[in-house]
Amino acid sequence: MNQHYFSESPAGDFTPREIEIELQGVTRRVRTAGGVFSPEHLDQGTAILLTALGGLSALVPDPASRPILDIGSGWGPIALDAALAHPEREVWAVDVNERSRELTRQNAELLGLTNVHIASPDEVPADLVFAEIRSNPPIRVGKEVLHGILETWLPRLAPGASAYLVVAKHLGADSLQRWIGDTFPDLAVDRAARKKGFHVIRASRRD
Repeated sequence: MNQHYFSESPAGDFTPREIEIELQGVTRRVRTAGGVFSPEHLDQGTAILLTALGGLSALVPDPASRPILDIGSGWGPIALDAALAHPEREVWAVDVNERSRELTRQNAELLGLTNVHIASPDEVPADLVFAEIRSNPPIRVGKEVLHGILETWLPRLAPGASAYLVVAKHLGADSLQRWIGDTFPDLAVDRAARKKGFHVIRASRRD
């Protein structure tokens, strides 16, 4: 893994390559490149999150009008999966890494998806709220930066909406779950799934 995948402008040549992954039960070809998170394959945490989401009944208010948000989208697997599952809804793929955004754009085009909006964090409209947040958050940026990211986006959950965050236990899943509960008293926080050392934290805004 390139430890600088959270840089805005990664160093090195941008040389996309194709890999095969499963999204919504179908094997699909997508593009990745160096300088982004998990360029060789679909990482285990994201795969566990996507499987868990497929088996969960999400609390989605007004699904026809509220978008889905993927925080730290990388080359796009979470956003692409959401867009395939919900073609009638907007999906926002947000990442500081310009290479990640370009790959997500290319992958949306490859899959024929027109409902994916790719943006840097400051390009997301300030008044936009979300029916759901799905993320494999960038734990390795450190607690201070990670907490800042979540303090930016979790308040933008619509009433009744939920965020699903996959975090490895050894990277602090338990402490992050406690921090979310302590920091956001208007969110009900629990563990939606657990598998192979990864926890899917669910944070739901009360109606």
